[in-house]
Amino acid sequence: MRIALLSTCALSVPPKAYGGTELVIAELAKTLTRLGHDVVVFATGDSSPAGELRFHFRHPMWPPDELVELRHAAFSWKSICAESPPFDVVHAHQAPAVAFSAVCALPTVLTLHHDRVDRLVDYYRDFSEVTYVAISRRQAELVPELAPVHVVHHGLDVDQYAAGEGEGGYLAFVGRFAPEKGPHHAIDVARATGVPLRMGGKPHWINEPYFERELKPRLERAGRLVHWHGEVSFAPKLELLRHARATLFPVCWEEPFGLVMIESMLVGTPVIAFDRGAAPEVVEEGVTGFLVRGPAEMADRVRRLHAIDRARCRERARERWGSIRMARDYERVYEHAVRARRDGRARPDDAVQPRGLAPARAET
Repeated sequence: MRIALLSTCALSVPPKAYGGTELVIAELAKTLTRLGHDVVVFATGDSSPAGELRFHFRHPMWPPDELVELRHAAFSWKSICAESPPFDVVHAHQAPAVAFSAVCALPTVLTLHHDRVDRLVDYYRDFSEVTYVAISRRQAELVPELAPVHVVHHGLDVDQYAAGEGEGGYLAFVGRFAPEKGPHHAIDVARATGVPLRMGGKPHWINEPYFERELKPRLERAGRLVHWHGEVSFAPKLELLRHARATLFPVCWEEPFGLVMIESMLVGTPVIAFDRGAAPEVVEEGVTGFLVRGPAEMADRVRRLHAIDRARCRERARERWGSIRMARDYERVYEHAVRARRDGRARPDDAVQPRGLAPARAET
């Protein structure tokens, strides 16, 4: 197939530092190319994806801006519409791209990388011919108006994630310093258990007040128990995760997926996550980590990490979270989108759903 992958223009593909969406797009482009597809990636000029790169902005346009993303989408669709022979499918990863599907009648897929936003749901409903993909079942449940929604869990190149032994003896937190990500809980757990914590991340501009109010005082009180590395790029992030006893994932929102969870598991480091959002779909209780209901339970599970076999954790992660599985799932979505556009109707009977989900967790 000839596939157009339309990324954001906020970060490069793959990202130079943090960037979950852009990392997934890079992995998808690489794997689809290896599977024999002709892939064109619309991203920033400093990107280096597999396949062909096309761009409007030479460098990332940060911070994210809706009008800037609209300009990026307009350039991308102008190029897409002029393509001869035409693309078989357009796979977008940013909201403004959806509107252009009404102008250029190509099979269009949109992956939802965000939580529920009512105004975006209303916007998406105007474009019923678009095939919408959720990245977790929980995310799909929260946007029933877009049904039928395919669900494709993220995947990564598992061979890039070497095993770690957790010999650093510390806990890890990697992610945005934002209230919904719960880094303040991670610090509280470290202090409650006395286990050192290493943190990779930083606040975005909108989260500076939260950082000053909640995190800065905690960091000062924790002293040497907590080490803040700042934002970490790919290689330092993996080193941080490989040597950790566990990764803390204390999310305080309906997290659509949580890429760092599978990155941690792929190096053999179990995840202790709040039982919110997609975490129950990702964490397998007692195998790849623990699901907990709050900081006190999280601290308790830190003391029970000896029950997790790191080799089995990594083995199970490699079984579930590979980029080949993700790309194959998207191939099925693309075929669905082509049929739906041809037939002029959705086909819920062939919707893609994730395979190998963790079994339901027993209540304790």
